[in-house]
Amino acid sequence: MSLWIPVTIAAASFQTVRFMLQKSLSTIKLSVAGATFARFAYSMPLAVLGLIVALQVTDLGLPPLTVWFWVYAVIGGTSQILATICVVALFKQRNFAVGITFKKTEVIQTAIVGFLVLGDQVSIGALGAIIVSLLAVLLLSKTPGGDGVWWKHLTNRAARLGLGSGVLFAFSSVSYRGASLELGDVDAWFRALVTLTAVVTFQFLSMGIWLLWRDRAELRAVWETRKISVFVGLTSLCGSFCWFFAFTLQNAAYVKALGQVELLLSLFASILFFRETITRREIAGMGLLGLSILALVLAI
Repeated sequence: MSLWIPVTIAAASFQTVRFMLQKSLSTIKLSVAGATFARFAYSMPLAVLGLIVALQVTDLGLPPLTVWFWVYAVIGGTSQILATICVVALFKQRNFAVGITFKKTEVIQTAIVGFLVLGDQVSIGALGAIIVSLLAVLLLSKTPGGDGVWWKHLTNRAARLGLGSGVLFAFSSVSYRGASLELGDVDAWFRALVTLTAVVTFQFLSMGIWLLWRDRAELRAVWETRKISVFVGLTSLCGSFCWFFAFTLQNAAYVKALGQVELLLSLFASILFFRETITRREIAGMGLLGLSILALVLAI
């Protein structure tokens, strides 16, 4: 089994737990921006510490951080901030499992962005699977109880947030792969760690400064919810490292395709933890999207 496969499954598992915690924070005390900032505030110190320890216990040195490395890192970090805000806001519109499913349109978009930016290509079989996943998104786009033709429901707030987060996550994934590849021929795990530390530090500083300027009360709220937020940071760090490691090893579109296993995990979370009801249409949409994921993995 290729190393990127278990690493990607671990990333999806950590990410599901982190989104569960962020959903709880956003519905209890923190705003959408606060719940997003919490992941960076509590993961940045751990990432920096991890890099320092790695430099001390190995004979590896910090590779040159080129201009293009920082271009990719800043684009990816900014896109991820905006995408996470969209997802947390989406949780207020639809239930947890369907929110994650909307977000998962990033697989389709990552393939397109990866080809345009890095020249990463996908096979004909993978393209067919992507088309099937588009049909699943159309099925999920209708708001429960809504009337009218299907295409009008793609303009509702939930659809816009979900599809928007997919675009932004696609840019962040491809940018992180680009930044990691800029570090040259060093161990993949170390490139992932260096890229993660640079990105999460940028995210912490940029979003922290913005909240300090616009909403200082939210910074206090992030501190006051630290008993939960620290676990948001920890799961975010573990998940992000696994994603970055996988991006270093494999085409970002394929990594995100396998990462769709998060759909099943989010469905269990939606039912077991949030006591939310999943409709037959939503189950059908997620099932169809799941089949497209399987077809995409088999086509790799």
